[in-house]
Amino acid sequence: MRIRYDPEADVLLLVLRDSPPVDAIEEPGGVIVSYGEDGEPVSVEFLNASVRGLAQMGEVSVTLQTQGAQ
Repeated sequence: MRIRYDPEADVLLLVLRDSPPVDAIEEPGGVIVSYGEDGEPVSVEFLNASVRGLAQMGEVSVTLQTQGAQ
């Protein structure tokens, strides 16, 4: 998974897998989910990320925890 923040567009992008999107659905509130050919999500975009408190200029923090880890 890759995470990118574009401060100019104020978009936080989570790329879940490296497959080209073939369809996208904009959910209420400015969340766009893109789907691959197999119908599974490939990316999630959060519009107006800084307004939502998801990202601040130059600051994105991520914590990943594997299943079973404590």
